[in-house]
Amino acid sequence: MKLFHFIKSKFDAGLSAYEPPQEDPALSKKMGSDLMERVITIRQMFSDSGDLLIREVTISGVKCAVCMCEGMVNTNVFSKMFAQPLTNLTLEQATPQKLLEWVRSQSLLAPDQKEFYTYGEFFRFIMSGFVVILIEQLDMGIAMGIQGFAGRGVDEPATEVNVRGSREGFIEMLRPNMALLRRRIKSPHLIFELFPIGTKSKTDVMLVYMDDVVSPELLREIRYRLSKVKIDVVLETGYLQPFLDSKPVSLFSGVGTTERPDTLCAKIAEGRVGVMLDGTPFALVVPYLFTENFQSFDDYSHRPYFATFIRWLKYTAFLFSVLLPGLYVAIASFHPELFPSSLLFSLVISEENTPFPLMLEAFIIFFIFEMMREAGLRLPRPVGHAVGIVGALVIGDAAVTAGIIGAPMVMVVALTAISSFVVPSLYEPVTFLRFAFILIGGIFGIFGITLGLCAVFVNLCAINPLGVPTTTPATPFSSYAMRDVLFRWGWRTLQKEDLRVQDLKGSNLHMRGGEKDEN
Repeated sequence: MKLFHFIKSKFDAGLSAYEPPQEDPALSKKMGSDLMERVITIRQMFSDSGDLLIREVTISGVKCAVCMCEGMVNTNVFSKMFAQPLTNLTLEQATPQKLLEWVRSQSLLAPDQKEFYTYGEFFRFIMSGFVVILIEQLDMGIAMGIQGFAGRGVDEPATEVNVRGSREGFIEMLRPNMALLRRRIKSPHLIFELFPIGTKSKTDVMLVYMDDVVSPELLREIRYRLSKVKIDVVLETGYLQPFLDSKPVSLFSGVGTTERPDTLCAKIAEGRVGVMLDGTPFALVVPYLFTENFQSFDDYSHRPYFATFIRWLKYTAFLFSVLLPGLYVAIASFHPELFPSSLLFSLVISEENTPFPLMLEAFIIFFIFEMMREAGLRLPRPVGHAVGIVGALVIGDAAVTAGIIGAPMVMVVALTAISSFVVPSLYEPVTFLRFAFILIGGIFGIFGITLGLCAVFVNLCAINPLGVPTTTPATPFSSYAMRDVLFRWGWRTLQKEDLRVQDLKGSNLHMRGGEKDEN
């Protein structure tokens, strides 16, 4: 106990010494009216970086400064829509105020035009691809959206391949992703809420929702949790996922991810909120139910009977990938009488020449499999295929021939590996649970696996992401909502009533579309 308290005191001392990232006070400083002073301050704060471009020009007799970041602006659009109109501009009795009024109301230099007053806003705009014009004697700046930085074109998503439906997936740039959603839902109720996150990166994060169906309580809670993010740099939605997830600590998450615009549109139409981040094609879906891991967009394009078959196939594959190795180790070690006599005889012949116990053998071969998977994932594609060939030759043939690994264990590993790829969104918890059940099965047998499975179910039922139980509609049970869980009913039935996430049993979200729910 003394050792535990000593370690805890050291850990708490380290936490108390940590200071969360603070906002630079210089960024909140307001700009002055002297143009030269502003230019000097900007160069000093930017440490005269090589990508900062500042050009001092005279427009119709008024001194101005045009600022941008190199490589972030479309040069063709800049020269035709911005530079030429300003350089050819002639105003009678020109003053800074007249030039500002011309830019405000008599020109269309850029579709996206904003005004700002602080240095922090200035840096955020030019680092987002805006061109900023500073006018003498005015304590403000005007930002013009003329973005032109390089980016990947819209392509098929790599992680969510489908047979029918759209081949478009999200990309790293936020504005094209907004257009992909707007094309699919042409409704004024589709809202995009944009704000920066990250004390230094100022990364654009966007909330997507339908304001006539989303629960205001859900929206308010998501805004509150995101406001608590105090990270210097936010580069991926995985940085935000822990803040949106809920207790207790679990292997499973109440926040989903998707690369498909059509999938996100379907989710927000049910009252969910999408969270998108500039710089990543993966969007978060909040809240996310456990049963949705076994659904795909193809389910709603295929005939109901085939979609139901595929869904049951996924449930079976999930149970296989989690329980099969542990059950094999438990039955072979403690309950061999459960095997048929012919299978038991083959198992004994195969395992009597292997040098390792069955549990250790399973650990070794699954650890090697995870190493091969990671190597094939990280290596360049032309080399990655060689990893599979080497793994098949070394483990599938040489290891069995040399008597290091038994042939039945290789078959169990192969079947488990294939099953784990059927539901890719659950690969992380499946991998951990697989090793856990091998250990439990090797020590406590099939009774330990039963208790471990009960513990997993209890933990899963305790997850309540943002007020919606992740196991609903299975528990709490809702017969009507189950029409799209174990079975996929036809669209003639699904069209009769739109199901909202706040209407599910067990939900604590009592508001619907801004009004109290009558139910």
